[in-house]
Amino acid sequence: MMSALMSDVIEGRVTPGVSNAAVNAGGKLLKIVELQLKYGTSPPGTERKTLLLCGEKSQAQTKRNA
Repeated sequence: MMSALMSDVIEGRVTPGVSNAAVNAGGKLLKIVELQLKYGTSPPGTERKTLLLCGEKSQAQTKRNA
């Protein structure tokens, strides 16, 4: 996607502002994946890591408070 976007900017089909917004959004998505891999936890029996964000409660926390 990024290389296609760069080509479109060079050809004048996309403005630099639109390109900048798309690249910033892509960078933020990559940062989420990086943090998920670095700080995420895997539920028992799975390999997929999930990242607990502020304000979210895990099932264990919800059961303890019930």
